[in-house]
Amino acid sequence: MIKQITKNRGDIDRLKSKKATFMLSLSNTQTADIPGITQAGIPGVIYLTPTLDSEFVATGQVFSLTEIAETPTGVPTPALITRAIHLLNPFETIEFLNLGLKVEPKVPNTIHRFDIDPSGRIDKGANIDAKEVFEKGFKFGKEYVPDGDYVILAESVPSGTTTATTTALALGYNAEKFFSSSFKEVPNSVRKTTIEKTLSNIKDSDTIFDRLGKASDNMLIFNAGFILGCRDRFDVVLAGGTQMAGVLLVANSLAKELGIELELNNCALCTTKWVANDKNSNLKALLEMLDFKIDGYYADFDFSHSDHPALKLYDEGEAKEGVGAGGALVYGLLNGLSKESITKEIENFLR
Repeated sequence: MIKQITKNRGDIDRLKSKKATFMLSLSNTQTADIPGITQAGIPGVIYLTPTLDSEFVATGQVFSLTEIAETPTGVPTPALITRAIHLLNPFETIEFLNLGLKVEPKVPNTIHRFDIDPSGRIDKGANIDAKEVFEKGFKFGKEYVPDGDYVILAESVPSGTTTATTTALALGYNAEKFFSSSFKEVPNSVRKTTIEKTLSNIKDSDTIFDRLGKASDNMLIFNAGFILGCRDRFDVVLAGGTQMAGVLLVANSLAKELGIELELNNCALCTTKWVANDKNSNLKALLEMLDFKIDGYYADFDFSHSDHPALKLYDEGEAKEGVGAGGALVYGLLNGLSKESITKEIENFLR
């Protein structure tokens, strides 16, 4: 079942039985190197998380390390969910956006490259040429033609909820308590210190691109450009939780700054039940901060049909979203997949 977070147009059913191009945005930010700020991957090699996620989504295997990314508590990457959906009801194509990776994935799929470097630690100045990254995203959005009927736009960016929170605050949104985390209990002290240090480096005279260049990450800026560039050309499902809401907030601010008329009637945000029910974040509040209306949905999927202890940790709040899991689940449900069949396919990876 697909449930609504915000209801405006209410027509997600228009995508029923249609084929999607699954597009995964990949980026590294050195913010992930801050001790204790993220558990989105294997300690010591968290920078490989987007690389490993890509390889698994594309092939069901990883090549850049001997094991899939998982948290220190043993929660496997949500890439398993996305891969399972693809096996049960294949996406038209799977494509990747290299938005600044230390290690590019070894995959047979299309990788779109934009000559973007990984971004720095936000508390030390992320050092992003935000205008250039935005313009590359905008140009790509204007020119891109999907093979599928629509695009599912996803992300894999460790520490991305921290950069999304800081970005929203830097742009003037009162959103500090609304972003989720890869942790069950948000590491507020580490996150708070990082955010405060970053914001202290922002001056009143800074332009919007100055602010994004200091406080953001490449994924947020590029994808804001992408959805502004492709608006009304084809449908886009933003597959993710509060990070993808962060993309929309960036797009909202940039559209106002640049005088771009923004309706985004072709966009919806789709996430997981774990994000929608997360007591430490508020996705609906983030979407309601936008100057335009957008539908938000979540897949009513959990692991109640599984006895696997690693998967049960999802239901306990140890992991919530990523690698397009929510959007992939909505895609699967729109195409008639059952909770039982999805669960069984995911369990097959852990045998």
